[in-house]
Amino acid sequence: MLGLFGCKPGGTRLSPAEGFIDVPGGRVWYRVVGKGPRTPLVLLHGGPGAPSYYLKPLAALGDERPVVFYDQLGCGRSDRPKDSALWTIPRFVEELAVVRKELNLTEVHILGTSWGTMLAVEYMLTKPEGVRSLILASPALSIPRWVRDADTLRATLPESTQVAIRKHEKDGTTDSPEYQAAMMQYYHLYLSRREPWGPDIDSTFSQLGVDVYSKMCGPSEFTVTGTLKDYDRTARLNELRLPVLFTAGRYDEARPATVSYYQSLVPGARIAIFEKSAHVTMQDEPEEYVRVVREFLHRVENTP
Repeated sequence: MLGLFGCKPGGTRLSPAEGFIDVPGGRVWYRVVGKGPRTPLVLLHGGPGAPSYYLKPLAALGDERPVVFYDQLGCGRSDRPKDSALWTIPRFVEELAVVRKELNLTEVHILGTSWGTMLAVEYMLTKPEGVRSLILASPALSIPRWVRDADTLRATLPESTQVAIRKHEKDGTTDSPEYQAAMMQYYHLYLSRREPWGPDIDSTFSQLGVDVYSKMCGPSEFTVTGTLKDYDRTARLNELRLPVLFTAGRYDEARPATVSYYQSLVPGARIAIFEKSAHVTMQDEPEEYVRVVREFLHRVENTP
């Protein structure tokens, strides 16, 4: 493994590095960007199985602190084992704990997006030490609520597109070109508003961990048939006793009203809505997103 660095009193010092870490089930790829003196920021990508390429704009925060990217097992540049028994929340939580331990991250901020918000919350419920704040970006903390929101958004599509979606889901032919085209119509409205999509989003799709995504989510963002279909942690969000920032795009799959509801369940949590963005806000409004995250991290670090 490359890039283990020592700790100094009061925090962790990381230097830029790239390598692999052994975790339960295989090896995960990681990259550390930046080496400033502030507390490191660990990024948890979505999916499950949507690798960290689309988070690239957050590397701009590396001018002040180390920013830790990693691709979770089963996607991107990490190993892709074929054992479907690996695709469970507890294993991904353990994976995060190992990454943090191996990189000697005694103090961190954590930013999770979409599925990464589930992972972040589940990790925090294990009561880890040294997490200074959470940023929950476009959260998916209740899948039944996510599906209701998706039904609302899907109803805005042309009727012919809705008919095609229903037909192929009924027939089990969601890999058909017609279904995939309908899915992309939805994604260009509610996943990313950026036109054309940039190479970071293209790389995320091309390196998607299909096995992980299919097992845990299902055929698409708006139809959840996998093991996460009944997931709901709203009853335990009041256990988050640290600074929390929720973010979402105005046109997000994680609809702003739902994200505001989650915020209301976390004592003292803040929220930021990005008016020109869909789900991947850091791609749709990169400069503004980085600014808001930077200000939140400063506020946390400057509060005794």
